[in-house]
Amino acid sequence: MAAEQMADRGEGPGQVPPARPLDSIDRDILRILQTDGRASVRAVAERVHVSRANAYARINRLVEDGVIRGFSARVNHERAGQGASAYITLKIVQNSWRTVREQLQALPGATHIALVSGDFDVLLLVHTPDNRALRELVLTRIQAIPEVLSTRTLLVFEETDLGPRPDRTAELA
Repeated sequence: MAAEQMADRGEGPGQVPPARPLDSIDRDILRILQTDGRASVRAVAERVHVSRANAYARINRLVEDGVIRGFSARVNHERAGQGASAYITLKIVQNSWRTVREQLQALPGATHIALVSGDFDVLLLVHTPDNRALRELVLTRIQAIPEVLSTRTLLVFEETDLGPRPDRTAELA
């Protein structure tokens, strides 16, 4: 019976159920964790004025619902030995997105992959130790993927991380 109910809602193996609506406390918790992913449950609870048990349950629900995809550090790639960054645009064979995505995810230094509309199909952000490694990545790894029809590399001269800031109050509203 439960499997039938899941199928009726479009759920099944490998599918995530729709996220429940977020209230103002959930949005406040998200803002806090985006600013400081290392914040303790106790600190989060105090800042949103709920019990630790309530904050813990809400954070777990946000993780289970897929709203929070994980906790990570914002890295200065240059200081971490990844001094060359580039956005690479790809034109790919129609209907090959899933295959191409799997291959791009395996690339060293790939940090963001997006299927987009417009003059190209995929936007890929990579960080490599230097331009030689970037060239090798593009010419020998990416262009060797059979479904990739063409690439264009846009070298990043400078990056600014736009993490959550207090002046962006409507960000999660």
